[in-house]
Amino acid sequence: MATNEPQMTWERMCAAINEEFLREGEPNIDHLKKCMQAYTSNISDWGKYNIFDPQRQRYTRNLVDEGNGRYNLIVLCWPEGKGSPIHNHAGSHCLMKILRGPIKETMFYWPNKSEERDGYPEQPMREMSCRTYQTDEVAYINDTHGLHRVENPSHTDGSVSLHLYIPPITLCEAFDDNTARTRTCKMKFDSRGGEQVATD
Repeated sequence: MATNEPQMTWERMCAAINEEFLREGEPNIDHLKKCMQAYTSNISDWGKYNIFDPQRQRYTRNLVDEGNGRYNLIVLCWPEGKGSPIHNHAGSHCLMKILRGPIKETMFYWPNKSEERDGYPEQPMREMSCRTYQTDEVAYINDTHGLHRVENPSHTDGSVSLHLYIPPITLCEAFDDNTARTRTCKMKFDSRGGEQVATD
Protein backbone atom coordinates (compact mmCIF):
# COMPACT_ATOMS: atom_id res chain seq x y z
CA MET A 1 0.00 0.00 0.00
CA ALA A 2 1.45 3.31 -1.12
CA THR A 3 1.31 5.30 2.11
CA ASN A 4 3.65 6.13 4.95
CA GLU A 5 0.77 6.61 7.37
CA PRO A 6 0.62 4.38 10.46
CA GLN A 7 -1.76 1.48 10.04
CA MET A 8 -5.30 2.07 11.32
CA THR A 9 -7.98 -0.33 12.44
CA TRP A 10 -11.49 0.05 10.99
CA GLU A 11 -12.66 1.61 14.25
CA ARG A 12 -9.74 4.05 14.35
CA MET A 13 -10.27 5.03 10.71
CA CYS A 14 -13.96 5.75 11.32
CA ALA A 15 -13.10 7.72 14.46
CA ALA A 16 -10.39 9.71 12.67
CA ILE A 17 -12.84 10.64 9.92
CA ASN A 18 -15.37 11.77 12.51
CA GLU A 19 -12.75 13.80 14.41
CA GLU A 20 -11.91 15.76 11.25
CA PHE A 21 -15.46 17.13 11.25
CA LEU A 22 -15.51 18.17 14.92
CA ARG A 23 -13.38 21.23 14.20
CA GLU A 24 -14.53 24.42 12.46
CA GLY A 25 -13.83 25.08 8.82
CA GLU A 26 -13.48 22.91 5.76
CA PRO A 27 -12.28 19.31 6.22
CA ASN A 28 -8.77 18.41 5.10
CA ILE A 29 -9.38 16.10 2.13
CA ASP A 30 -5.75 14.97 1.95
CA HIS A 31 -5.83 13.97 5.63
CA LEU A 32 -9.07 12.03 5.13
CA LYS A 33 -7.60 10.24 2.14
CA LYS A 34 -4.55 9.25 4.21
CA CYS A 35 -6.82 7.90 6.95
CA MET A 36 -8.58 5.68 4.42
CA GLN A 37 -5.27 4.57 2.90
CA ALA A 38 -3.94 3.63 6.35
CA TYR A 39 -6.66 1.02 6.85
CA THR A 40 -6.04 -2.47 5.43
CA SER A 41 -9.32 -4.07 4.40
CA ASN A 42 -10.58 -7.07 6.36
CA ILE A 43 -14.11 -8.38 5.89
CA SER A 44 -14.33 -9.17 9.59
CA ASP A 45 -14.43 -5.39 10.16
CA TRP A 46 -17.11 -4.43 7.63
CA GLY A 47 -18.91 -7.73 7.12
CA LYS A 48 -22.20 -6.48 8.58
CA TYR A 49 -22.38 -3.90 5.78
CA ASN A 50 -21.61 -6.53 3.12
CA ILE A 51 -25.24 -6.64 2.00
CA PHE A 52 -26.03 -7.56 -1.60
CA ASP A 53 -29.42 -7.65 -3.36
CA PRO A 54 -29.58 -11.03 -5.13
CA GLN A 55 -33.16 -10.50 -6.31
CA ARG A 56 -32.75 -7.19 -8.13
CA GLN A 57 -29.06 -7.67 -8.96
CA ARG A 58 -28.13 -4.03 -8.50
CA TYR A 59 -25.55 -2.34 -6.32
CA THR A 60 -26.53 -1.52 -2.74
CA ARG A 61 -25.79 1.48 -0.49
CA ASN A 62 -25.19 0.57 3.15
CA LEU A 63 -24.84 3.42 5.65
CA VAL A 64 -22.01 3.22 8.15
CA ASP A 65 -22.13 6.77 9.58
CA GLU A 66 -24.41 9.75 8.86
CA GLY A 67 -21.71 12.12 10.10
CA ASN A 68 -24.07 14.57 11.85
CA GLY A 69 -25.15 15.88 8.47
CA ARG A 70 -21.61 16.90 7.47
CA TYR A 71 -20.66 13.66 5.71
CA ASN A 72 -21.87 10.16 4.93
CA LEU A 73 -19.71 7.04 5.15
CA ILE A 74 -21.24 4.27 3.04
CA VAL A 75 -20.33 0.74 1.96
CA LEU A 76 -21.38 -0.01 -1.62
CA CYS A 77 -21.73 -3.63 -2.72
CA TRP A 78 -21.39 -4.36 -6.44
CA PRO A 79 -22.68 -7.65 -7.91
CA GLU A 80 -20.75 -9.28 -10.72
CA GLY A 81 -20.73 -7.11 -13.83
CA LYS A 82 -22.95 -4.39 -12.33
CA GLY A 83 -22.30 -0.69 -11.98
CA SER A 84 -23.67 2.80 -11.61
CA PRO A 85 -24.91 5.08 -14.38
CA ILE A 86 -22.69 7.98 -15.40
CA HIS A 87 -23.30 10.57 -12.68
CA ASN A 88 -22.19 13.77 -10.99
CA HIS A 89 -21.62 14.42 -7.27
CA ALA A 90 -23.88 17.45 -6.72
CA GLY A 91 -20.96 19.61 -5.56
CA SER A 92 -19.71 17.09 -2.99
CA HIS A 93 -16.28 15.54 -2.49
CA CYS A 94 -16.15 11.76 -2.92
CA LEU A 95 -13.41 9.50 -1.56
CA MET A 96 -13.62 5.82 -2.53
CA LYS A 97 -11.68 3.07 -0.74
CA ILE A 98 -11.71 -0.38 -2.33
CA LEU A 99 -12.58 -2.95 0.34
CA ARG A 100 -12.71 -5.87 -2.09
CA GLY A 101 -11.66 -5.28 -5.67
CA PRO A 102 -11.62 -4.90 -8.48
CA ILE A 103 -13.56 -1.68 -9.08
CA LYS A 104 -13.46 0.01 -12.49
CA GLU A 105 -13.88 3.79 -12.73
CA THR A 106 -14.58 5.40 -16.11
CA MET A 107 -14.31 9.18 -16.22
CA PHE A 108 -16.35 11.31 -18.63
CA TYR A 109 -16.29 14.93 -19.72
CA TRP A 110 -19.25 17.11 -18.89
CA PRO A 111 -21.57 17.38 -21.92
CA ASN A 112 -21.13 20.40 -24.14
CA LYS A 113 -23.71 23.07 -23.26
CA SER A 114 -22.74 25.59 -25.94
CA GLU A 115 -25.94 24.83 -27.90
CA GLU A 116 -28.15 24.34 -24.89
CA ARG A 117 -31.88 24.68 -25.46
CA ASP A 118 -33.79 22.84 -22.80
CA GLY A 119 -31.06 21.08 -20.84
CA TYR A 120 -28.12 19.45 -22.62
CA PRO A 121 -28.44 18.96 -26.41
CA GLU A 122 -28.44 15.31 -27.45
CA GLN A 123 -24.88 14.06 -27.78
CA PRO A 124 -22.94 10.92 -26.83
CA MET A 125 -20.99 11.11 -23.61
CA ARG A 126 -17.24 11.49 -24.16
CA GLU A 127 -14.93 9.19 -22.22
CA MET A 128 -11.96 10.86 -20.54
CA SER A 129 -10.10 7.96 -18.90
CA CYS A 130 -10.53 4.53 -17.39
CA ARG A 131 -8.81 2.84 -14.46
CA THR A 132 -9.33 -0.35 -12.49
CA TYR A 133 -8.62 -0.15 -8.75
CA GLN A 134 -7.66 -3.09 -6.56
CA THR A 135 -8.26 -3.81 -2.88
CA ASP A 136 -7.04 -1.04 -0.52
CA GLU A 137 -6.53 1.60 -3.22
CA VAL A 138 -8.22 4.98 -2.69
CA ALA A 139 -9.66 7.29 -5.37
CA TYR A 140 -11.01 10.84 -5.21
CA ILE A 141 -13.41 12.80 -7.40
CA ASN A 142 -15.43 16.01 -7.37
CA ASP A 143 -17.45 17.71 -10.09
CA THR A 144 -14.49 19.78 -11.31
CA HIS A 145 -12.79 16.50 -12.30
CA GLY A 146 -15.72 15.45 -14.47
CA LEU A 147 -18.36 12.72 -14.28
CA HIS A 148 -17.83 9.03 -13.71
CA ARG A 149 -19.26 5.54 -13.79
CA VAL A 150 -18.24 2.97 -11.15
CA GLU A 151 -18.64 -0.74 -11.82
CA ASN A 152 -17.50 -4.23 -10.94
CA PRO A 153 -15.67 -5.62 -13.99
CA SER A 154 -15.57 -9.15 -12.59
CA HIS A 155 -18.12 -11.71 -13.81
CA THR A 156 -17.33 -14.19 -11.04
CA ASP A 157 -17.07 -12.23 -7.76
CA GLY A 158 -18.80 -9.33 -6.03
CA SER A 159 -16.82 -6.18 -5.22
CA VAL A 160 -17.16 -3.80 -2.26
CA SER A 161 -16.13 -0.16 -1.81
CA LEU A 162 -16.26 2.39 1.01
CA HIS A 163 -17.39 5.90 0.02
CA LEU A 164 -17.01 9.12 1.97
CA TYR A 165 -19.28 11.92 0.68
CA ILE A 166 -18.66 15.48 1.91
CA PRO A 167 -21.31 16.84 2.36
CA PRO A 168 -23.86 14.01 2.05
CA ILE A 169 -25.47 13.61 -1.36
CA THR A 170 -29.27 13.39 -1.37
CA LEU A 171 -29.80 13.95 -5.12
CA CYS A 172 -27.52 13.54 -8.12
CA GLU A 173 -27.83 13.69 -11.89
CA ALA A 174 -27.42 10.54 -14.01
CA PHE A 175 -26.45 10.91 -17.69
CA ASP A 176 -27.53 8.71 -20.59
CA ASP A 177 -24.49 7.27 -22.41
CA ASN A 178 -25.84 7.96 -25.90
CA THR A 179 -27.79 11.21 -25.54
CA ALA A 180 -26.43 12.93 -22.37
CA ARG A 181 -30.02 13.30 -21.23
CA THR A 182 -30.20 13.61 -17.46
CA ARG A 183 -32.46 12.24 -14.78
CA THR A 184 -32.44 13.16 -11.13
CA CYS A 185 -31.72 10.26 -8.78
CA LYS A 186 -32.69 10.27 -5.12
CA MET A 187 -30.03 8.64 -2.95
CA LYS A 188 -31.45 5.92 -0.70
CA PHE A 189 -29.94 3.42 1.73
CA ASP A 190 -30.45 -0.33 1.63
CA SER A 191 -29.23 -0.70 5.21
CA ARG A 192 -28.30 1.46 8.18
CA GLY A 193 -25.78 0.25 10.72
CA GLY A 194 -25.93 -3.22 9.23
CA GLU A 195 -29.74 -3.46 9.48
CA GLN A 196 -31.65 -3.69 6.20
CA VAL A 197 -34.32 -1.05 5.55
CA ALA A 198 -37.35 -1.14 3.26
CA THR A 199 -36.66 0.32 -0.20
CA ASP A 200 -38.88 1.04 -3.17
